Amino acid sequence: MDMEEYREYTARKYFIGLVILLFLILTAIYALSAGAYPLSISEVLSTLFGAGSTNSHLIVWDIRLPRIMAAILVGSSLAIAGAVMQGFLKNPLATPFTMGVSHGAMFGASLAILIGAGYAESSGRIFLNNPYAVVLFAFAGAISATVVILLLARLRGLSPEAMILAGVSMSSLFVALTTLIQYFANELQLAAMVYWSFGDLGRATWREDGILLLVFSAAFGYFIITGWDLNATQMGDEIAKSLGVEVERVRLIGTLLASLLTAVSVAFVGVIGFIGLIAPHAMRLIVGGDYRFLTPLSALTGALLLLTADTVARLAFSPMTLPVGVVTSFLGAPAFLYLLVRMEGQR
Repeated sequence: MDMEEYREYTARKYFIGLVILLFLILTAIYALSAGAYPLSISEVLSTLFGAGSTNSHLIVWDIRLPRIMAAILVGSSLAIAGAVMQGFLKNPLATPFTMGVSHGAMFGASLAILIGAGYAESSGRIFLNNPYAVVLFAFAGAISATVVILLLARLRGLSPEAMILAGVSMSSLFVALTTLIQYFANELQLAAMVYWSFGDLGRATWREDGILLLVFSAAFGYFIITGWDLNATQMGDEIAKSLGVEVERVRLIGTLLASLLTAVSVAFVGVIGFIGLIAPHAMRLIVGGDYRFLTPLSALTGALLLLTADTVARLAFSPMTLPVGVVTSFLGAPAFLYLLVRMEGQR
């Protein structure tokens, strides 16, 4: 590939990124304007620049914008986690939940609820009155699965395939523990556990968005810096080592950061499936497997997908809001089948 071809190669990637970013901005503006209390685009823009009414300021800055930022950050985090997991574990079906993160989070949240933390009933509805207790337990459960697997990988030299099998076994263990907890729970506790498992971006406030942004920025920066290393590992561990890549170190750090992104996201907003599977595969079909571009473009795509799904969840049966995890599953299953057929057709 000569210099002119390389410029065209990179220019195409940048153009695709700009197009996705434009759609993301337009979708965010629409999401800010649409809802039970509709606002015009001009009202939204004036409010964003500090000139709106009191009501519009409350709706935009205190209700809708934190939710939209959570959708962008969680969607980006899950998409990046999926992309690097598929690369590090050398499995196209690897997801952010491969290491047992989601089941570990569900176990932690269920344990918190069983011991009396963070739930109450009002007017026949379940809500979390101390969500940070549940969040801390959920995060501890989510990250514990990854820590166990990475310790085994470090001490026993597990291969990527063995790490996936270890993740499956940890998931099974946490499912069994969660089922045991639910067996001893009363009706209110069981309802609270089910409620928590629904993905809900409405739980996020500016504080949660700040934590998500901090974790995302650190992980995103690392994956951008190590893009060449991840590309090298795709050619095989021996070739990567001959190029000076410390394969085991890069794989362990990358897997830990991907799991950390997933654990923080799941702890704050619940389980949201398919984003980490669909976004990387869609971008891989369009721009190829170069992780220098695949990682940021997957992040943009994941943000767009989750924000679109959450907007659909808010508006489909307004004023009732569907759990966004339900919408991503409905949209993700046929989308993944389509991508699978396309990938098979390209072989």
